[in-house]
Amino acid sequence: MRRVVFNHKGGVGKSTIACNLAAVSAAAGHRVLVVDLDPQGNTTQYLLGKNGRELQPTLADFYEQSLGFPLRPKKPEEFVHGTRFDRLDVLPSHPMLAEQMGKLEARYKIFKLREVLGELGTQYDFIYIDTPPGLNFFTRSALIATDCCLIPFDCDEFSRRALYTLLQDIAEIRDDHNAGLLVEGIVVNQFLPHARLPQRIVQALIDEGLPVLQPYLPSSVAVRESHERAMPLIHLAPKHKLTQAYVALHAGLEQRRQSEERKLA
Repeated sequence: MRRVVFNHKGGVGKSTIACNLAAVSAAAGHRVLVVDLDPQGNTTQYLLGKNGRELQPTLADFYEQSLGFPLRPKKPEEFVHGTRFDRLDVLPSHPMLAEQMGKLEARYKIFKLREVLGELGTQYDFIYIDTPPGLNFFTRSALIATDCCLIPFDCDEFSRRALYTLLQDIAEIRDDHNAGLLVEGIVVNQFLPHARLPQRIVQALIDEGLPVLQPYLPSSVAVRESHERAMPLIHLAPKHKLTQAYVALHAGLEQRRQSEERKLA
Protein backbone atom coordinates (compact mmCIF):
# COMPACT_ATOMS: atom_id res chain seq x y z
CA MET A 1 0.00 0.00 0.00
CA ARG A 2 1.24 3.48 -0.90
CA ARG A 3 0.35 6.49 1.19
CA VAL A 4 1.32 10.11 0.39
CA VAL A 5 1.40 12.93 2.93
CA PHE A 6 0.50 16.11 1.04
CA ASN A 7 -0.38 19.73 1.66
CA HIS A 8 0.30 22.88 -0.35
CA LYS A 9 1.62 24.63 2.75
CA GLY A 10 5.04 24.21 4.27
CA GLY A 11 5.55 23.82 7.99
CA VAL A 12 2.42 21.76 8.64
CA GLY A 13 4.27 18.60 9.68
CA LYS A 14 4.34 16.53 6.48
CA SER A 15 7.79 15.05 7.12
CA THR A 16 7.16 14.46 10.81
CA ILE A 17 3.85 12.71 10.16
CA ALA A 18 5.21 10.59 7.31
CA CYS A 19 8.27 9.48 9.28
CA ASN A 20 6.46 8.73 12.52
CA LEU A 21 3.63 6.78 10.91
CA ALA A 22 6.20 4.85 8.88
CA ALA A 23 8.21 4.11 12.02
CA VAL A 24 5.09 2.90 13.82
CA SER A 25 4.29 0.65 10.85
CA ALA A 26 7.80 -0.82 10.89
CA ALA A 27 7.78 -1.27 14.67
CA ALA A 28 4.53 -3.20 14.28
CA GLY A 29 6.32 -5.70 12.04
CA HIS A 30 5.62 -4.35 8.55
CA ARG A 31 8.23 -3.84 5.86
CA VAL A 32 8.21 -0.09 5.16
CA LEU A 33 9.78 2.24 2.61
CA VAL A 34 9.79 6.03 2.95
CA VAL A 35 10.25 8.11 -0.22
CA ASP A 36 11.54 11.65 0.26
CA LEU A 37 10.47 13.84 -2.67
CA ASP A 38 11.31 17.15 -1.00
CA PRO A 39 14.65 18.67 -2.12
CA GLN A 40 15.08 20.01 1.42
CA GLY A 41 15.54 16.42 2.56
CA ASN A 42 14.08 16.75 6.05
CA THR A 43 12.70 13.22 5.97
CA THR A 44 16.04 11.86 4.80
CA GLN A 45 17.87 13.52 7.67
CA TYR A 46 15.18 12.56 10.18
CA LEU A 47 15.54 8.85 9.44
CA LEU A 48 19.21 8.69 8.46
CA GLY A 49 20.78 11.47 10.52
CA LYS A 50 23.13 14.19 9.34
CA ASN A 51 24.94 11.79 7.03
CA GLY A 52 21.77 11.28 5.02
CA ARG A 53 22.71 14.08 2.64
CA GLU A 54 25.96 12.30 1.79
CA LEU A 55 24.38 9.04 0.65
CA GLN A 56 24.62 7.85 -2.93
CA PRO A 57 22.67 7.04 -4.97
CA THR A 58 19.52 9.05 -4.22
CA LEU A 59 16.18 9.83 -5.78
CA ALA A 60 17.95 12.52 -7.78
CA ASP A 61 20.20 9.86 -9.29
CA PHE A 62 17.14 7.81 -10.18
CA TYR A 63 15.61 10.75 -12.01
CA GLU A 64 18.93 11.58 -13.66
CA GLN A 65 19.06 8.01 -14.94
CA SER A 66 15.54 8.40 -16.34
CA LEU A 67 16.68 11.48 -18.29
CA GLY A 68 19.54 9.64 -19.98
CA PHE A 69 20.39 6.30 -21.50
CA PRO A 70 22.91 4.65 -19.15
CA LEU A 71 24.70 1.54 -20.39
CA ARG A 72 24.14 -0.17 -17.04
CA PRO A 73 21.02 1.30 -15.43
CA LYS A 74 20.67 0.71 -11.72
CA LYS A 75 17.79 -1.39 -10.45
CA PRO A 76 15.18 0.39 -8.29
CA GLU A 77 16.36 -1.30 -5.10
CA GLU A 78 19.86 0.10 -5.60
CA PHE A 79 18.55 3.59 -4.82
CA VAL A 80 17.10 2.45 -1.48
CA HIS A 81 19.02 2.70 1.80
CA GLY A 82 18.40 0.96 5.10
CA THR A 83 18.04 2.83 8.38
CA ARG A 84 19.10 1.82 11.88
CA PHE A 85 15.48 0.90 12.54
CA ASP A 86 14.37 -2.62 11.69
CA ARG A 87 12.25 -3.05 8.55
CA LEU A 88 12.42 0.68 7.70
CA ASP A 89 14.13 1.82 4.48
CA VAL A 90 14.46 5.18 2.73
CA LEU A 91 14.63 6.33 -0.87
CA PRO A 92 16.52 9.54 0.00
CA SER A 93 16.19 13.03 -1.35
CA HIS A 94 18.91 15.34 -2.66
CA PRO A 95 19.01 19.13 -3.27
CA MET A 96 19.61 18.44 -6.97
CA LEU A 97 15.92 17.47 -7.27
CA ALA A 98 15.05 21.16 -7.37
CA GLU A 99 17.32 21.68 -10.39
CA GLN A 100 15.93 18.62 -12.19
CA MET A 101 12.28 19.59 -11.97
CA GLY A 102 12.16 21.67 -15.15
CA LYS A 103 13.84 18.96 -17.24
CA LEU A 104 11.59 16.27 -15.80
CA GLU A 105 8.48 18.29 -16.63
CA ALA A 106 9.69 19.02 -20.14
CA ARG A 107 10.41 15.33 -20.77
CA TYR A 108 7.06 14.32 -19.23
CA LYS A 109 8.52 12.00 -16.60
CA ILE A 110 5.45 12.42 -14.39
CA PHE A 111 4.79 8.64 -14.29
CA LYS A 112 8.35 7.52 -13.46
CA LEU A 113 7.69 7.48 -9.72
CA ARG A 114 4.65 5.26 -10.14
CA GLU A 115 6.74 2.97 -12.29
CA VAL A 116 9.59 2.58 -9.80
CA LEU A 117 7.26 2.19 -6.80
CA GLY A 118 5.37 -0.46 -8.71
CA GLU A 119 8.62 -2.41 -9.01
CA LEU A 120 9.56 -1.86 -5.37
CA GLY A 121 6.06 -2.51 -4.06
CA THR A 122 6.47 -6.28 -3.90
CA GLN A 123 9.25 -5.82 -1.32
CA TYR A 124 7.24 -3.65 1.10
CA ASP A 125 3.95 -3.74 2.95
CA PHE A 126 3.73 0.05 3.10
CA ILE A 127 5.30 2.90 1.15
CA TYR A 128 5.05 6.39 2.65
CA ILE A 129 5.75 9.36 0.37
CA ASP A 130 6.75 12.75 1.78
CA THR A 131 6.21 15.71 -0.54
CA PRO A 132 7.44 19.28 -0.89
CA PRO A 133 5.02 22.18 -0.39
CA GLY A 134 3.03 23.37 -3.40
CA LEU A 135 1.49 21.57 -6.35
CA ASN A 136 4.46 20.87 -8.59
CA PHE A 137 6.00 18.05 -10.60
CA PHE A 138 6.98 16.04 -7.52
CA THR A 139 3.69 16.36 -5.67
CA ARG A 140 1.75 15.48 -8.82
CA SER A 141 4.04 12.48 -9.34
CA ALA A 142 3.31 11.37 -5.78
CA LEU A 143 -0.45 11.72 -6.15
CA ILE A 144 -0.34 9.76 -9.40
CA ALA A 145 1.81 7.04 -7.80
CA THR A 146 -0.14 6.56 -4.56
CA ASP A 147 -3.18 4.66 -3.34
CA CYS A 148 -4.26 7.19 -0.74
CA CYS A 149 -3.51 10.62 0.67
CA LEU A 150 -3.20 12.03 4.17
CA ILE A 151 -3.57 15.80 4.56
CA PRO A 152 -1.80 17.42 7.53
CA PHE A 153 -3.76 20.35 8.92
CA ASP A 154 -2.69 23.04 11.34
CA CYS A 155 -5.58 24.78 13.02
CA ASP A 156 -5.86 28.26 11.57
CA GLU A 157 -8.27 30.00 9.25
CA PHE A 158 -5.80 30.32 6.37
CA SER A 159 -5.24 26.56 6.42
CA ARG A 160 -8.97 25.93 6.46
CA ARG A 161 -9.52 28.11 3.39
CA ALA A 162 -6.60 26.52 1.53
CA LEU A 163 -7.95 23.06 2.27
CA TYR A 164 -10.76 23.36 -0.29
CA THR A 165 -8.35 24.22 -3.12
CA LEU A 166 -6.16 21.32 -2.07
CA LEU A 167 -9.09 18.89 -2.21
CA GLN A 168 -10.00 20.19 -5.67
CA ASP A 169 -6.42 19.58 -6.86
CA ILE A 170 -6.52 16.02 -5.55
CA ALA A 171 -9.86 15.45 -7.28
CA GLU A 172 -8.38 16.69 -10.56
CA ILE A 173 -5.44 14.27 -10.28
CA ARG A 174 -7.92 11.49 -9.54
CA ASP A 175 -10.04 12.33 -12.58
CA ASP A 176 -7.11 12.70 -14.97
CA HIS A 177 -4.48 10.20 -13.85
CA ASN A 178 -5.34 8.05 -10.82
CA ALA A 179 -8.93 6.88 -10.58
CA GLY A 180 -8.27 4.92 -7.39
CA LEU A 181 -6.80 7.84 -5.44
CA LEU A 182 -8.43 8.02 -2.02
CA VAL A 183 -8.29 10.85 0.52
CA GLU A 184 -7.85 8.82 3.70
CA GLY A 185 -8.35 11.82 5.89
CA ILE A 186 -7.21 15.06 7.43
CA VAL A 187 -4.59 14.76 10.19
CA VAL A 188 -5.00 17.53 12.74
CA ASN A 189 -1.50 18.46 13.87
CA GLN A 190 -0.14 20.57 16.74
CA PHE A 191 -3.59 20.57 18.33
CA LEU A 192 -4.14 22.61 21.50
CA PRO A 193 -7.16 21.01 23.19
CA HIS A 194 -7.76 23.86 25.64
CA ALA A 195 -7.72 26.63 23.04
CA ARG A 196 -11.07 27.66 21.57
CA LEU A 197 -9.93 28.57 18.06
CA PRO A 198 -8.52 25.12 17.12
CA GLN A 199 -11.60 23.42 18.52
CA ARG A 200 -13.90 25.70 16.54
CA ILE A 201 -12.00 25.30 13.28
CA VAL A 202 -11.78 21.51 13.51
CA GLN A 203 -15.45 21.25 14.42
CA ALA A 204 -16.31 23.33 11.35
CA LEU A 205 -14.48 20.78 9.16
CA ILE A 206 -16.37 17.94 10.81
CA ASP A 207 -19.69 19.73 10.38
CA GLU A 208 -18.96 20.07 6.66
CA GLY A 209 -18.52 16.32 6.39
CA LEU A 210 -14.79 16.36 5.75
CA PRO A 211 -12.84 13.22 6.79
CA VAL A 212 -11.12 14.48 9.95
CA LEU A 213 -9.16 11.66 11.57
CA GLN A 214 -8.92 10.80 15.25
CA PRO A 215 -6.95 11.21 17.38
CA TYR A 216 -5.65 14.74 16.89
CA LEU A 217 -1.86 15.04 17.26
CA PRO A 218 -1.10 17.24 20.28
CA SER A 219 1.55 19.93 20.32
CA SER A 220 4.73 18.79 22.08
CA VAL A 221 8.38 19.76 22.38
CA ALA A 222 9.19 16.05 22.09
CA VAL A 223 8.99 16.49 18.32
CA ARG A 224 11.95 18.88 18.34
CA GLU A 225 14.04 16.44 20.35
CA SER A 226 12.99 13.68 17.97
CA HIS A 227 14.21 15.74 15.01
CA GLU A 228 17.47 16.65 16.74
CA ARG A 229 18.27 13.04 17.58
CA ALA A 230 17.05 11.70 14.21
CA MET A 231 14.85 9.23 16.03
CA PRO A 232 11.11 8.78 15.47
CA LEU A 233 9.01 9.02 18.59
CA ILE A 234 8.17 5.31 18.76
CA HIS A 235 11.88 4.71 19.41
CA LEU A 236 12.67 7.89 21.37
CA ALA A 237 9.74 7.97 23.78
CA PRO A 238 7.31 5.08 23.20
CA LYS A 239 5.06 6.00 26.15
CA HIS A 240 4.82 9.72 25.39
CA LYS A 241 1.31 11.06 24.73
CA LEU A 242 2.24 12.17 21.20
CA THR A 243 3.77 8.77 20.43
CA GLN A 244 0.60 7.09 21.62
CA ALA A 245 -1.43 9.43 19.42
CA TYR A 246 0.60 8.28 16.42
CA VAL A 247 0.10 4.65 17.41
CA ALA A 248 -3.66 5.20 17.72
CA LEU A 249 -3.79 7.09 14.40
CA HIS A 250 -1.90 4.28 12.66
CA ALA A 251 -4.20 1.67 14.22
CA GLY A 252 -7.27 3.58 13.04
CA LEU A 253 -5.92 3.80 9.50
CA GLU A 254 -5.16 0.08 9.51
CA GLN A 255 -8.61 -0.77 10.79
CA ARG A 256 -10.24 1.30 8.06
CA ARG A 257 -7.99 -0.21 5.38
CA GLN A 258 -8.76 -3.75 6.45
CA SER A 259 -12.46 -2.96 6.60
CA GLU A 260 -12.37 -1.66 3.02
CA GLU A 261 -10.47 -4.74 1.85
CA ARG A 262 -13.12 -7.00 3.41
CA LYS A 263 -15.85 -5.10 1.58
CA LEU A 264 -14.06 -5.62 -1.73
CA ALA A 265 -13.35 -9.31 -1.08
